[in-house]
Amino acid sequence: MKIIRVITTMNPEHGGPSQGIRNMVPALQEIGVYNEVVCFDDPDSSYLSSSAFTIHPLGNGKGPYSYNEKLSTWLKDNFHRFDVVVIHGLWQYNSYGTYKAWKKYKKTNSSYPKLYVMPHGMLDPYFQKAPERRIKALRNTIFYALFEGKVVNGCNGVLFTCQQELELAREPFSPYKPQSELNIGYGIQPPPPYNSQVMNEAFYKTCPDLKQGAPYIVFMSRIHQKKGVDLLIKAYLDLKENNNIPDLVIAGPGLDTEYGKQLQDLASRSKKIHFPGMLKNEAKWGAFYNSEAFVLPSHQENFGIAIVEAMACSKAVLITDKVNIWQEIKNGDGGVVVNDDFDGVKSALVKWLSLTNEEKHQKGEKAYEVYTSFFSVKNAALRFKTIFENNING
Repeated sequence: MKIIRVITTMNPEHGGPSQGIRNMVPALQEIGVYNEVVCFDDPDSSYLSSSAFTIHPLGNGKGPYSYNEKLSTWLKDNFHRFDVVVIHGLWQYNSYGTYKAWKKYKKTNSSYPKLYVMPHGMLDPYFQKAPERRIKALRNTIFYALFEGKVVNGCNGVLFTCQQELELAREPFSPYKPQSELNIGYGIQPPPPYNSQVMNEAFYKTCPDLKQGAPYIVFMSRIHQKKGVDLLIKAYLDLKENNNIPDLVIAGPGLDTEYGKQLQDLASRSKKIHFPGMLKNEAKWGAFYNSEAFVLPSHQENFGIAIVEAMACSKAVLITDKVNIWQEIKNGDGGVVVNDDFDGVKSALVKWLSLTNEEKHQKGEKAYEVYTSFFSVKNAALRFKTIFENNING
């Protein structure tokens, strides 16, 4: 089986979809599923050079819609090489542009690939209901009527990373009548083994004020309002008089945004909150392995790759019930699940502080069991292959 994936960008700073591709493709190729990627990135982008699979960068798209005039021609010349086309994400030209090229190709070719779209949580009703997204919600309603509805309902199926994402996608837009809804699952590569010398040195350089060996909880994601970082800091500050509270490390891109600057100003009330920026490679894994727990109080999270990476490092996770994999985590006792409001986030911290060291360690072990049972990339790749083979041949 040969798959071409179409995504706006493979830049890791733009969130989970590109990292999801990087996780899945090597595991799929080990079981005979060949993959390539076409994206709207500058060919000289540094994050493309180390890829273990073929990426075709067509150059940057134009404007907020990322229109790229090269996409149609590239797809027309390459459709014949693939059995499956997967569109990653909605609301930009990689989605409708691919669908339009595919429809045109079908008219003049008796043989053509199956087409699927993977929304990566972009059909979640949160995006249509959040007060700060009123203008974008109106734009999405118009875009769905004109473009994205045709993609969702006209391709061979919509792919989801978990059952809750699949069910939530039915709510915000009409008409919503996909030809098939496929819960293909998702997974991550196992983390590198803990190398204390290398990883510790890399991580603690990013947090010079964090004493090595001191306990801390780590947040690792984009610094964005959707992630609930303001709630986390406010809840933490409300508990700062507790002498047992660990330090808080807030790692991720976005510190230079207005929201990021507001958070840093708010956090200046405590010397125990640290902002190392986006962590990569050894520094990232050092942050996970040395932490007490991982926290992500998100208002909407489709899968949460960083959550699963933390669990793969045997770390308990403190999350909200707006993370679409919360049920697996709660049922497996791999962390603490709360509401996505101030009281909920504060209660997660309070509950964590109330645990003994042994109880914290046990939750970390349970978190690892959740990872191996539900989110290992090997199991996800096998599921992906089986579902696609059944649908292509069906």
